[in-house]
Amino acid sequence: MRILAKSDIGKARDMNQDNFYVAKEEDAIQLFVLADGMGGYKGGEIASSVAVYSAQNYICNNFENTPKEEEAIFKLLIDSIEYANLMVYERSKEDEEWKDMGTTLDVCLIYNNKAFIGHVGDSRVYRIRKNSMKRLTKDHSYVEQLVEDGKITKEEADSHPKKNMLVKAIGCNSLVEPDVMCKAFEKDDIILMCSDGLTNMLKEDEIYKILLENSENPVAALINSANREGGVDNITVIILDNIEKESEKEKEEIEK
Repeated sequence: MRILAKSDIGKARDMNQDNFYVAKEEDAIQLFVLADGMGGYKGGEIASSVAVYSAQNYICNNFENTPKEEEAIFKLLIDSIEYANLMVYERSKEDEEWKDMGTTLDVCLIYNNKAFIGHVGDSRVYRIRKNSMKRLTKDHSYVEQLVEDGKITKEEADSHPKKNMLVKAIGCNSLVEPDVMCKAFEKDDIILMCSDGLTNMLKEDEIYKILLENSENPVAALINSANREGGVDNITVIILDNIEKESEKEKEEIEK
């Protein structure tokens, strides 16, 4: 698997309030975490940093003793996100300037050719397979709810004035209920995790086109494109490309 990740401050912000964690290819636990913070001076940066560290630490400390069954791994993800939520919520009480801080949080654990995903907020996870790109997560936003209720169209949602209003986030309440899912992660699949600094600047078909046309350095291409469109927010992109290793390809050729 090829792992690519980068976070960029964008063109309009004074501070990068996104944070992420990516496992190394040789790590026993293939874990990837992304958070987009919000709230007050440094509040968003603290919220996203605490959330990423807490979720990553919880999973790495508990994965070995977790039964390797779908429901048990779901529970591990849920527990890690609930723990991260509580850590951010408690930290928000320490300073008046941090009282409204919160963050999105996406956790992706790759195990046994499957992607176990936990999600809160409006950062997104996509899967690219063959000739299509599919969004796996649902935005926990006011506008997404309007679309689901049939009150506005997807096109109207793109320019809605309350587009960035979240109905669920990490750290805003003592309890949170994350979405969890398990998706197959097959050979040549690509998983894209990103903050809304990317998806607010580029439409999904544009993101897909950039991925296809920039196989060597897709993360840089996506961030550069978002910045050319204005870069009004921080931009974080993680790409997990389930390509076959060169050594494995060579081995197959020798065996043939």
